[in-house]
Amino acid sequence: MEFWQSFDWMLLIRCFIVGGLLCVIGQILIDKTKLTPARILVIYVTLGTILGGLGIYKYLVDFAGCGATVPLLGFGNNLAKGTIEAVKEAGILGAFTGGLKASAGGIAAAVFFGYIASLISKPKMKKQ
Repeated sequence: MEFWQSFDWMLLIRCFIVGGLLCVIGQILIDKTKLTPARILVIYVTLGTILGGLGIYKYLVDFAGCGATVPLLGFGNNLAKGTIEAVKEAGILGAFTGGLKASAGGIAAAVFFGYIASLISKPKMKKQ
């Protein structure tokens, strides 16, 4: 019973709402535009990288927790954060290695699960 009493229910609700809104925006872009899911993915990661590099995305992470770190925007933020830290430590070489070091686990998981998904699904091209 002690676990449930110490659980932060408001953080859980904020996480669900923010993560859900990011997904809703992506779904609207898929349904109402001619953008492919791949382009939307690139937009989300790029936007997360820009917001992370400017230091703005950390406020969303503080507010929503994993509702902001798990989606693609969070991946872009992680790339920016890793790059900034690596540049501080290793100089300009860190600009090329920092993002990959910071997000290696996520990249490996994406490749692995993407491969599994490709084995069990039949992809279709979006009608133009």
